Amino acid sequence: MEGKRGSLQKQIAESETLLKTTQKDVGSQLNGLAALTGQIEERKRYILMINKDVEAIELELSSLGKQLTRLQSDLRDKKKKYEASVQYLYKNRSVEEKLMFIFSAKSLEQTYRRLRYVREYATYQRLQGEEILKKQEQVNQKQQELQQVKAAKEGLLKEREEEKGKLEEQEKEKKTLVANLQKKQRGLQNELSKKRREANQLNARIDRLIAEEIEKARKRAAEEARREAAARKKENEKVDKTTTTTTTSKPKSTPLETYSMSKADRELSGSFVNNRGKLPMPITGAYIITSRYGQYTVEGLRNVKLDNKGIDIQGKPGAQARAIFDGKVAAVFQLNGLVNILVRHGNYISVYCNLSSASVKQGDTVTTKQTLGQIFSDGSDNGRTVLHFQLRKEKEKLNPEPWLNR
Repeated sequence: MEGKRGSLQKQIAESETLLKTTQKDVGSQLNGLAALTGQIEERKRYILMINKDVEAIELELSSLGKQLTRLQSDLRDKKKKYEASVQYLYKNRSVEEKLMFIFSAKSLEQTYRRLRYVREYATYQRLQGEEILKKQEQVNQKQQELQQVKAAKEGLLKEREEEKGKLEEQEKEKKTLVANLQKKQRGLQNELSKKRREANQLNARIDRLIAEEIEKARKRAAEEARREAAARKKENEKVDKTTTTTTTSKPKSTPLETYSMSKADRELSGSFVNNRGKLPMPITGAYIITSRYGQYTVEGLRNVKLDNKGIDIQGKPGAQARAIFDGKVAAVFQLNGLVNILVRHGNYISVYCNLSSASVKQGDTVTTKQTLGQIFSDGSDNGRTVLHFQLRKEKEKLNPEPWLNR
């Protein structure tokens, strides 16, 4: 739990540097609002993680308390037994009494048994003393463990209050930013219209390229099916020549129209699906998800409805786009001066947009986390660096977040 929480805490600390902006125009403020909203969501996620950790610690405290109670009860019981044995030995403490007890036996066998009893009782008493010491040590360790867990809980509660304070400050900052944008309604609508046009243009190009890639995959699968059918036919002809059968049985083949993927594509698709929730983030370094998948409204802004076919991830200037899984580069294209890359993973396709340059070309085979290119940094907007990332299953648009390991 500490490892996961520490990783998220580091991510939040690093991403706080992405919130700084000095521009006052509508576009910059809208981008700043998106970054601030993403930071707020990350902090809420962190607070939620702290709450879960506190609940886990409370359960651990309850368990430790019960264990300590049992250990203390066992210790009291052993001390009582030891006290009784000490009192018995005190009453029969002299050597003469022990010797009289041994030699007053009526037979040699009874003498031996009494001698063994005296020795075993002494050993028993010594072992009881040792057990008490061990049990006392267990009690001390459990008490120490209990105190450590209590201290951890107190530390988490303090940290939670600090994070809540930071969250409140960011919520106030967000309200101020929204209020400023409300005063610039006309400029805001113009900026949103511009963003929609650019997004529609990009998505139309992506859709066309994906349709072409699906057709290529279908042709590859059909060709593979033809080769397999030809190989089976050739094999059957060889069998017919070695037999005396006069009738020739034609092998049944699956209609070519049902093939959409080759064997290699099917295997890669299966591997991709098995890694759902484990795929790396498609950006290097610190990041904030500034725009999430699907249609949603911006809180506090009237008539502002956004529709994202993927997610927008803001990073630091110099951040690189990287492949989320093994695959082959299906397309590299430019639009409005920026580079965009499609990588095919079987019948899944990952899309990386808003790059200033590409380090791969169409047809290249890439591996997980391999760098694909430099993400564009907007010098006119304080070096804002945003990767637009999409995930498709053929033509179907998917929400990338559940697939990524965050």
